[in-house]
Amino acid sequence: MYSYIKGRLAEKHPTHAIIDINGLGYMIHISLHTYALLADHEQCRLYLHHVVREDAELLFGFMEEEERTLFRQLISVSGIGANTARLILSSLTPEELIHAIVMKDVTTLKSVKGIGAKSAERIIVDLKDKLDKAVISAENLPVSHNTIKQEALTGLIILGFSKVQAEKAIDKILQSDKLIEGENAASVENIIKEALKIL
Repeated sequence: MYSYIKGRLAEKHPTHAIIDINGLGYMIHISLHTYALLADHEQCRLYLHHVVREDAELLFGFMEEEERTLFRQLISVSGIGANTARLILSSLTPEELIHAIVMKDVTTLKSVKGIGAKSAERIIVDLKDKLDKAVISAENLPVSHNTIKQEALTGLIILGFSKVQAEKAIDKILQSDKLIEGENAASVENIIKEALKIL
């Protein structure tokens, strides 16, 4: 029904963005990959996928058309809904996900919360032949230390984790040496990814 939305980026959070079009704000659910690519753009365009439920209509947005295609392929798999697909794309970059499916890497897929062996195998069986070995790059967004902790906490709570669990995981990660300078520097995206591995 909807192809894309283009407007002013009014708000940006790890799990959703608000796009302002002539004073009307549209809430768009996003993955961590798209969150990172949004950076600090004042204007943006997101490719959309429209989900209609009995109790709600949801819009999922993606900076890259390739990620939307991957999202749609994931939700075509039995047992994988829109929120699970977004969680997968928040735990793994599109490139990592494509590689895991093409290489039949069940272990990597199982590292995503809520994905067991059967679901991982089903994803591989259903999607392996559909995927090309495309390389989709992601970017990290540098932000202040206090801000990233709060945004990461908010993101994890929205994804369904309790505040106590999420805070413990974030504190553990920030006190460890897992987040170093460079490609794996502390960012909202990297903190949530690391937290998803231990929650």
